[in-house]
Amino acid sequence: MNEINIESSWKIKLSDALNNAAFIQLKDFLFKEKAANKIIFPPEQQIFAAFNSIPFEKVKVVILGQDPYHRLFQAHGLCFSVNDGIPLPPSLKNIFKELQQDVPDFTIPESGNLTKWTTRGVLLLNAILTVRTGQAGSHQKLGWEHFTDEVIRELSKQRNHLVFILWGNFAQSKVAFIDPDKHLILKAAHPSPLSAHNGFFGCKHFSMTNNYLIKQGIEPIDWNL
Repeated sequence: MNEINIESSWKIKLSDALNNAAFIQLKDFLFKEKAANKIIFPPEQQIFAAFNSIPFEKVKVVILGQDPYHRLFQAHGLCFSVNDGIPLPPSLKNIFKELQQDVPDFTIPESGNLTKWTTRGVLLLNAILTVRTGQAGSHQKLGWEHFTDEVIRELSKQRNHLVFILWGNFAQSKVAFIDPDKHLILKAAHPSPLSAHNGFFGCKHFSMTNNYLIKQGIEPIDWNL
């Protein structure tokens, strides 16, 4: 990862985070992984896909995931999303089930590609942007968390009336970086089959998001894909 391929508005907002010593060290680690022929997901050109899909000023909603899918062809840089033609992962199936219960006109799609959400104002951000094939969590604690903490801080500080959707303990640990007086913070269990019945199902985060946006005079999200 020699050049950072990231949309210009984010590059400006995150210039300090992209140029500090910790991020340079992270880049060096990824370069060594590549040199050692380690397979990394998502593909290098899609590592910053979440940012390249939506400019900083267009964000209305942030959905925070943990790290990318680690199986072949799944990850393409947007949290919870998979490439067209890939079977729906269990967590995404549960997200669609909750949407179907929460949003009356939502139809469960055949594809799990969530790119359309990004064009409508949803930042689909993983806290960790890379993973080694077949090894979930393998790139934790190498610097990505510090970088995405800065993303959340900048959004909280410079924007108003955003919705932050935090599912599970890992995502909820980021709440310290969000100003609750300026933004709506929605917390629930993770949509994984291991925890979805402990508070994710029935959370109604999608309708709550739109109700909040409407109250702020902001166009709501069309969740249909």
